[in-house]
Amino acid sequence: MANLSELDLQNLRHLIGGYDVSHCKMKEYASSATDSQIKQFFEKGAKSAMDNKNELMKFLQ
Repeated sequence: MANLSELDLQNLRHLIGGYDVSHCKMKEYASSATDSQIKQFFEKGAKSAMDNKNELMKFLQ
């Protein structure tokens, strides 16, 4: 793990949490959507949020 300050860790926690919430919400929106284009839009957003979360998690390894 890189030498991260306490502020860096707090910021990472905040960003990771935000992406996690976004992922969960977009998955729920996608499952509720009846229009295929809207469903695809939210599924793509959910995947992007999860990818971003996973990328940030690498800083904690």
